Amino acid sequence: MNTFTASPADDADFILGTPPSGWSEFWRGFAKNKGAVVGLAFMAVVCVAALFAPWVAPYSPIEQFRDHFLAPPAWVAGGSSQFWLGTDEVGRDILSRLIFGARLSLFVGFVSVTLAIIPGVVLGLVAAYFGKFVDSAVMRLMDIMMALPALLLAVAIMAVLGPGLGNAMVAIAVVSLPAYVRLTRASAMTELNRDYVTAARLSGAGTLRIMFVTVLPNCMAPLIVHATMGFSAAILEISALGFLGLGVQPPAPEWGTMLASARDYIERAWWVVTLPGLTILFSVLAINLMGDGLRDALDPKLKSAA
Repeated sequence: MNTFTASPADDADFILGTPPSGWSEFWRGFAKNKGAVVGLAFMAVVCVAALFAPWVAPYSPIEQFRDHFLAPPAWVAGGSSQFWLGTDEVGRDILSRLIFGARLSLFVGFVSVTLAIIPGVVLGLVAAYFGKFVDSAVMRLMDIMMALPALLLAVAIMAVLGPGLGNAMVAIAVVSLPAYVRLTRASAMTELNRDYVTAARLSGAGTLRIMFVTVLPNCMAPLIVHATMGFSAAILEISALGFLGLGVQPPAPEWGTMLASARDYIERAWWVVTLPGLTILFSVLAINLMGDGLRDALDPKLKSAA
């Protein structure tokens, strides 16, 4: 005789007269990873601060206080509560620049992932569906791109396009493209052999409908996880390009640019380098932890193992 065991959350849903939803099941799988919840909370604070930066930041990110060059943080001897995280080499408030810099970093990450995932998904589906010559041509191009180190390829693209925020986002998207193509192709090739795709073909579904309506939704789980990881990689890459002087140009507040302008003062004013570096570290770590949580919640193998 088969028995059914319900979780307390399922019991609550049953008592309320509503079946467990997909979102509640997803959240339970995500919340099992405590690190992912901590990362989500941290990124929620960063996103809120970036969204409301003009009201949250104490000062303008480009305002200079000429009587407070390299002022230490408030908790260090000689610091002032006027500048909680101190000031940089020209007297700008570091906390305000970090908050406004979050806007640029999150914007670059979102746009770069979007610019990479859309053509990456299309090329991956085309390669998997048509196969043969098309598949070989697309994948050999991706292999050539992956043969070059990511940062080196981004720097080469920036050397051709010139420095700037828009060009940096394009360079990061191009560098990220091969991973999305390969992942989409692998997932789509698995799905194309399944019975529901055969049934869709027999029912008269066209090529575009099979590719984007039938197959693509079943390939989204690994793409969502990889896009989350790609978001953190984009933040690192824009910071690296900014550090090299090829990304966001001063005086715009960007974390990598802040590191580049402060490296000459690392011995006499550690906070101007340490605080932007820690911001990048914690943000990338939080996003990676969120990616682990998404993998745990979306991977059916991990669900069944649990």
